[in-house]
Amino acid sequence: MAKTFIVTDSAEELTRLSAAELAQKIHSREVSSREVTEAHLKRIKDVDGELHAFLHVGEEAALAAADTVDKSLDAGEQPASALAGVPLALKDVFTTTDAPTTCGSKMLEGYMSPYDATVTRRIREAGIPILGKTNLDEFAMGSSTENSAYGPTHNPYDPERTAGGSGGGSSAALASGEAPLAIGTDTGGSIRQPAALTNTVGVKPTYGTVSRYGLVACASSLDQGGPCARTVLDTALLHEVIAGHDKFDATSVDRPVAPVVEAAREGAKGDLSGMTIGVVKQFNREGYQAGVLERFAAAVDQLKSQGAKIVEVDCPHFDDALAAYYLILPCEVSSNLARFDGMRYGLRAGDDGTHSAEEVMAISRAEGFGPEVKRRIILGTYALSVGYYDAYYLQAQRVRTLIAQDFKAAYEQCDVLISPTTPSTAFKLGEKSEDPLEMYNFDLCTLPLNLAGLCGMSVPAGFASDTQLPVGLQIMAPAFQDDRLYRVGAAFEAGLN
Repeated sequence: MAKTFIVTDSAEELTRLSAAELAQKIHSREVSSREVTEAHLKRIKDVDGELHAFLHVGEEAALAAADTVDKSLDAGEQPASALAGVPLALKDVFTTTDAPTTCGSKMLEGYMSPYDATVTRRIREAGIPILGKTNLDEFAMGSSTENSAYGPTHNPYDPERTAGGSGGGSSAALASGEAPLAIGTDTGGSIRQPAALTNTVGVKPTYGTVSRYGLVACASSLDQGGPCARTVLDTALLHEVIAGHDKFDATSVDRPVAPVVEAAREGAKGDLSGMTIGVVKQFNREGYQAGVLERFAAAVDQLKSQGAKIVEVDCPHFDDALAAYYLILPCEVSSNLARFDGMRYGLRAGDDGTHSAEEVMAISRAEGFGPEVKRRIILGTYALSVGYYDAYYLQAQRVRTLIAQDFKAAYEQCDVLISPTTPSTAFKLGEKSEDPLEMYNFDLCTLPLNLAGLCGMSVPAGFASDTQLPVGLQIMAPAFQDDRLYRVGAAFEAGLN
């Protein structure tokens, strides 16, 4: 049996409690925010040498933020938010003024941003200490964190295996008790997929409901920041902190935040009477790991026992999502990463006076970008070139429309859709790294949601009998109906426990 580093493994009590429990203790002054933050910083020191969930730990800044919360509460002031004083791990793709923002790339090694991302600012305003910045695949491109320029993150359930990607650092930090809350980003599953592999909860909110200002772009029409935690309620509480309209983000939607906390509390009662849940036919079939399908079947039975009506839903164009995604995303990557040229932004190499500007750009990009990023830039540049735009990019956008229409038709039959989050449990590090297509296939179940801009959640669904590793249940809901995720997710969580 592999050595594990999960949160229940001889961890101090304060690192085992949920964020909601910690908040209650802090706000009642049973414990201080400093004590809670110190406990998690100690846990990071104890286990992160083997897990590598963090790229940067900001001990001084985290403790200063905790002390500010304690001082405010001791003075009799109301908590800044429901999570004030509870520390958090932030994916290293959000800008921060007091810590490097590297995006897991040598291109941005040591980069200090002059401004905070809107998500970062809202976290600070909520009185949430930021423990540090978590590891990710370079510029959020990957499914295992093996594309990080600083080395992979290891799964707390089995350090020989991946914690998922691109946000494996955030999910590993949660599962190991290094943090009770985390922030991730989801471009094609980078929140939900790591959550499934680490027995944690991860939510991709509806596109446009969480600001992307200060989120270093991978693919602008697909990227979405979102909350991660160990329980559905904790995730809802964090969702409420970071969501909402932002005038600095042109894609931000000006409408009220869905009542996600209320929905989570209601769902925790375990009653799903009146809910119709659709099982996606395309994501429940041969070729998936037997242990995953076994847990999914058990999840369906449980939801049915909780009062939900179960129907099978056919979404025929989901089979084309992978091909469409891996044309649209590289095209947007090619555009977004063009700024990192050694002239305007990013690493500058070869600037010794003997090279032309074009040569400096080429040398800088060769040294600054890793293989997967280069692969996607080349693919995207090719697909956008004269003579190929209509044949590739435009066709992929048409498929994207068909996928959105599949979702629309499906939600005429049910309130939410469900599927396994991933086709298998966590794979061993190095197992898929030499086969990009096999790695891409690991995100089959999560990609369609991003193409349609809708919302989804991965919630723990138990452990596969054939590997004894975590399995995730994916719940998907229509745009702006994020509260449905939390009602169903909390009910399922309550029934599973």
